[in-house]
Amino acid sequence: MRIAVDLLGGDHAPAVVVDGALRSCGTDPDLHLVLVGDHPAADEVMRRVDDAMRDRIELRYAARAVAMCDAAIAGADPRTSIAVCMAELAAGRVDAVVSAGQTGATVAAAVTTTGRTPGIRRPALAAILPGLPERTYPTVLLDVGAGVQATPSDLVQHATLGVAYARRAAEVVMPRVGLVSVGAEAGKGDPLRRLTDSALRDRPPAGATYVGPVEGNDVVAGTRADVFVTDGFTGNVLLKGIEAAVAVGAGAYPPAAVPRAAALLGVAGTVVVCHGAADGADLASGIALAVQLVRRDVVAGINPEPAGSSDRGRGHGRDTAQLARSAEVGT
Repeated sequence: MRIAVDLLGGDHAPAVVVDGALRSCGTDPDLHLVLVGDHPAADEVMRRVDDAMRDRIELRYAARAVAMCDAAIAGADPRTSIAVCMAELAAGRVDAVVSAGQTGATVAAAVTTTGRTPGIRRPALAAILPGLPERTYPTVLLDVGAGVQATPSDLVQHATLGVAYARRAAEVVMPRVGLVSVGAEAGKGDPLRRLTDSALRDRPPAGATYVGPVEGNDVVAGTRADVFVTDGFTGNVLLKGIEAAVAVGAGAYPPAAVPRAAALLGVAGTVVVCHGAADGADLASGIALAVQLVRRDVVAGINPEPAGSSDRGRGHGRDTAQLARSAEVGT
């Protein structure tokens, strides 16, 4: 298992990234990490790694990071640490990429370098939520920040991605899909929600049940649906509100840990995005999620087309720039 980790991604990089990487190596003896950063970040690694782990850690050098204030399209710059990570993934030298850097730049780097899943126009970030104690398995919320703009067609595609992810990552056999809106009644919500609701009623994802519009409290309870679909702006706000409530109301949710990271679905490779404010434990959680997704072959389950086929949905030029401009919400 080889995971590329962006040493320069996140508010507190590289220190917390190094901490998370070393935690991961300490708990998983089969894990090999390719850490990508500049020379000061590499020096930080070498100061902290012990001899027992040294043969399981490799370094790759990048000229610079993508700052949180940079345009998202900067992630397509091959000199950046996230672009170098994605190049390792596209070349098959690593099995997955983990970054706590700018979400938009990560999306742009993934689309430009690895390509999109066939049939998917905009990738989506999928988060696993704990659900209340009566739930026996977690729920999936997407999009939580890959892009702030979405069309009804995008949300229908995201519902399909969410169903596949719930099956393979959360082991839900027949997922129920809900569309996050301001009311559960048909006809409620803005034009995006109304048009998407109509489309999902006419064409629900294969192997799933569409339950219709759901409200924010349904996402927290997790009893009406297993997959909750919304646009990236709404999903990001909702996710952070839920996480804050879980932190404040300790004991209200089951103790089983859920990843403090989200999977980028709709690209031709396993990519995990951690919070920009992630600490070492959060980074380790993101790396563990990436390992789980690779071991369960989740991306292959979502994208049955073999790697190296003639059309992998690769995004270039204006299309990639438009995706990057849309991806302005950080997780």
